[in-house]
Amino acid sequence: MARPRRIVLVRHGQSVGNVDDSVYEREPDHALRLTDLGWAQAEAIGKRLREQFDGERVSVYVSPYRRTHETFRAFHLPPEQVRVREEPRLREQDWGNWQDRDDVRLQKAYRDAYGHFFYRFAQGESGADVYDRVGAFLESLHRSFEAPDHPPNVLLVTHGLTMRLFCMRWFHWTVAEFEALSNPGNAEVRMLLIGEDGRYTLDRPFVRWREPETYDQTR
Repeated sequence: MARPRRIVLVRHGQSVGNVDDSVYEREPDHALRLTDLGWAQAEAIGKRLREQFDGERVSVYVSPYRRTHETFRAFHLPPEQVRVREEPRLREQDWGNWQDRDDVRLQKAYRDAYGHFFYRFAQGESGADVYDRVGAFLESLHRSFEAPDHPPNVLLVTHGLTMRLFCMRWFHWTVAEFEALSNPGNAEVRMLLIGEDGRYTLDRPFVRWREPETYDQTR
């Protein structure tokens, strides 16, 4: 089994939806473009990734959203270096259809109070649903490691919640640990690096906004 030396997770650059939430009333979430700042963020990350990969081959999986495709294009990785696949299971948490801004803001407030893992948007998904499809993707990813010529690098271009849930599934974090973590910012990177013992560790933690609240505490 050719396990990669590093698995790189990148959140897309700033999109128009990150600066104007009324755009969801007019354009589908999956069709939103990067802003000029988002392109600049992605290009800066691309420079770092080219240095990190240093000419090594990379197996790339990209969410099917326009902003993730644009983010990857801005990396300017040499075509001969990469094997690119669009991966729908790495998409953003589904809201469902066009969105009313006031309703979205209300549902986000409900989600913050209820919990990001279990709260289900009225026409969309819960965090638990995203966890399940990320888990299915991980099974496919692990099977790909069986190829003896698998590239030494894996790159996932995806979304903030999906990044957190990927790491939750990989490292077997509890729901309470997941709920205590903040989303990465636009164009932020996390890397899973393999050690001499064959285990992966996260290069740096997600920001924690509170201590995990568990159900197993004694009264």
